[in-house]
Amino acid sequence: MQIQRAIESKLTDAFAPQELQVVNESHMHNVPPGSESHFKVVLVCDAFAGLRQVKRHQLIYAELSEELAGSVHALALHTYAPADWPGTSVPQSPDCLGGSKSS
Repeated sequence: MQIQRAIESKLTDAFAPQELQVVNESHMHNVPPGSESHFKVVLVCDAFAGLRQVKRHQLIYAELSEELAGSVHALALHTYAPADWPGTSVPQSPDCLGGSKSS
């Protein structure tokens, strides 16, 4: 949970979010048990108002550059301004078909 906590801390400090969900989805992939390599992030903050998705994602990538250069392999981002936030429902992540799970 060390990497997940680092992600949560950095995003909280940088964006003061109204909503932040950091979900470790590594167990859905072909990685060793206990891995922290695949994450889904839901982030709602005032800083995203008027920004396109690409710019929102770039801001997050900049904050998490250390994690992305290290063990984080995948980062699914769902970013919203408060006026655009649909509530608690966000898209489900697809099943992993990579590695030995492909058919």
